[in-house]
Amino acid sequence: MPTIPLEERRATELDSDAQAVLDTLVEVDAPDITHLSPEQARALLGDFFTPDVEPEPIATVDERKIRADARDIRVRIYDPGPGRNLPAVVYFHGGGWVVGNLDTHDTVARALASEGECVVVSVDYRKGPEHPFPGAVEDAYLATKWVADRADEIGAGRGLAVAGESAGGTLATVVAQMAIEKDIGSPQIDHQLLFYPVTNHSYTTRSYEENSENYFLTARGMVWFWNHYLRDDTDGANPRASPLRAPRRVLAELPPVTLFTSGYDPLRDEQFAYGEALEDAGVSVEHVHYEDMIHDFVNMSQLSEPFSDIEAANDAHERAGEALRTVFE
Repeated sequence: MPTIPLEERRATELDSDAQAVLDTLVEVDAPDITHLSPEQARALLGDFFTPDVEPEPIATVDERKIRADARDIRVRIYDPGPGRNLPAVVYFHGGGWVVGNLDTHDTVARALASEGECVVVSVDYRKGPEHPFPGAVEDAYLATKWVADRADEIGAGRGLAVAGESAGGTLATVVAQMAIEKDIGSPQIDHQLLFYPVTNHSYTTRSYEENSENYFLTARGMVWFWNHYLRDDTDGANPRASPLRAPRRVLAELPPVTLFTSGYDPLRDEQFAYGEALEDAGVSVEHVHYEDMIHDFVNMSQLSEPFSDIEAANDAHERAGEALRTVFE
């Protein structure tokens, strides 16, 4: 992974599509998420990320429920090639462990299935504050184990990857860490596809300072998300909430990573730090950095009116698909 100095991680100007989205947010007087309840925030971002458009066609899309202790975990399975015995990708949506669902990130799940030629299983894990940490982690691991155990049943079986965006990227890499622990019993995970994951419960990096507001995800927004997810600060020190804090011996056993980051993201520098920690531990890391992009852009290829779409999201979908195809070839 090439080292990019701190002062060179952010372009001098935002991508024009990203700037247009931000300008429209100002024009429509979009509320600050930190002034909303979780229910209001879910409705707001649900409207933003679920446009009334025809989705990318996938051969079969099926929903299942995974039975867990006193609950069901809903999953949506995207199979672009029924009967082809494709690899499986377990995908976790973003939303700060508080908002988001299968519908808000349907576009990305479809893109990964199509571009990566994989059976994608998107997981509707539990969220805070109703179900605080480690509820989402438990659901993410159980869903991954379920996919591994039932690969033949869902038309997969040629390998397994975990993928996720933002908080979902955190869940993906935490599941990979859990899977190598001998007391849990591991599904064999071949790859991690991480879009701008949260890696540390901290607000002290340079990217938090220079991207603290006006670039979609804000510093105070991250405080809001963490406060609704964690029971207390002790949880934030747990590697299953902050994977950057995992011991080197754990990191060293992780599968290869494709890491996507963006220059105008408060979380940028902790993502760089995680990639560097993985490399230092001997893990192969392919780092794709969009220096002129905002957090969450990969899920902005199709947005509701009056917002314009971000073309770079399609480029990220293609690169992610290429990474998955390469892994499983």
